[in-house]
Amino acid sequence: MDFRDDVDLDASQVEDRGGGGLSGGGIAVGGGLIGIIALAAAVFFGVNPAELLNGGGSRPADPSPASNLGAQCKKGSDADQSDKCRVVGVVNSVQRYWQDAFTERGKEPYRTARTILFSGAVTTGCGRAGSAVGPFYCPADRRIYIDLGFFEELQSRFGAKGGPFAQAYVIAHEYGHHVQNLIGTTRRVGNDRKGADSASVRLELQADCYAGVWAKNAIDTGFYERPFTDADIQEALDAAAAVGDDRIQERAQGRVDPEGWTHGSSRQRVKWFTTGYRTGAPARCDTFSGSL
Repeated sequence: MDFRDDVDLDASQVEDRGGGGLSGGGIAVGGGLIGIIALAAAVFFGVNPAELLNGGGSRPADPSPASNLGAQCKKGSDADQSDKCRVVGVVNSVQRYWQDAFTERGKEPYRTARTILFSGAVTTGCGRAGSAVGPFYCPADRRIYIDLGFFEELQSRFGAKGGPFAQAYVIAHEYGHHVQNLIGTTRRVGNDRKGADSASVRLELQADCYAGVWAKNAIDTGFYERPFTDADIQEALDAAAAVGDDRIQERAQGRVDPEGWTHGSSRQRVKWFTTGYRTGAPARCDTFSGSL
């Protein structure tokens, strides 16, 4: 996963807030890994998931100050050397793809969404959140929120192998939720939020598929030196499997309960990312029709 050394990065699409305090009401986030991470964190850290969604139970905010990404992340060569600049590069590529895709299909113009990097806790348009909830998309302010410490947790707590493309998969998944919000798909969930055949699971699997679609077309965005390798894609598949509802439940409670699923099984997550990657076509990501 090598960026073109001379490609210009647009750091304005990513904001680094550093450490932050908590304020405001409870979080109400649509989509993302938030539900599954909250469940796992409750078991691993011994806290109430409801507290996580209201900012409680998170580690203290990191006192590190926010950084000026515009000064640090100027070229693709910077993205190959820095985690934060890599996020900028991935975000730029993902949004370039969706801008082009919306234009080609005659849809209303794609509206960019900023990614917010934080440490410890953050206040969002959806309320307050601690780092334990993992990466998430807030429809209210159309922003993606990521504590970079999550990527370490993905390996240490969830058993994923990790790697740069595992990180890219997570980011692309969250931008999939932004696309769903823009075109109105998110509204289809309503109160159907749990169960193996629920609208929530279908929404999450579609975001996985959209992540695969971006991966297939990423070389055309101009940010990468070459198409992704099989090893890159394997990192994404491994990460997708690691956060499947069934694997999380098995690790957390020793049994699998499909009635409690919100994101889909490991097999389903791998299947739909693969569908997106093989076809490269958003239209093939219709998880709301037929079986999963």
